[in-house]
Amino acid sequence: MMMKRLLPLLMGLLLAGCAASESATPMKAQNAKANPARSLGMENLCKERAAERYNTAAQKIDVTGFERFQGSYELRGYTARNEGFVCSFDANGDFLHLSMR
Repeated sequence: MMMKRLLPLLMGLLLAGCAASESATPMKAQNAKANPARSLGMENLCKERAAERYNTAAQKIDVTGFERFQGSYELRGYTARNEGFVCSFDANGDFLHLSMR
């Protein structure tokens, strides 16, 4: 008898708990806050690796974007022939890989 009274109350609490969900905002890249010496080192290493990959001089490589994610950094750039690439670094600033875009 007591279960018949508690069952609608429990069901109401369950439904109320499910309905009160927070709206999740999509994750976006955070503003890069790496120290200048570290980011300059990452940029130079990215230019060197891209120059080697695209068989050109590092001076002809243009790095245009720097983004920080939760556990990594990404630098985007272009060669003089307008070939796009992305250099990825881990949270410590160590080079991970170069992707052609």
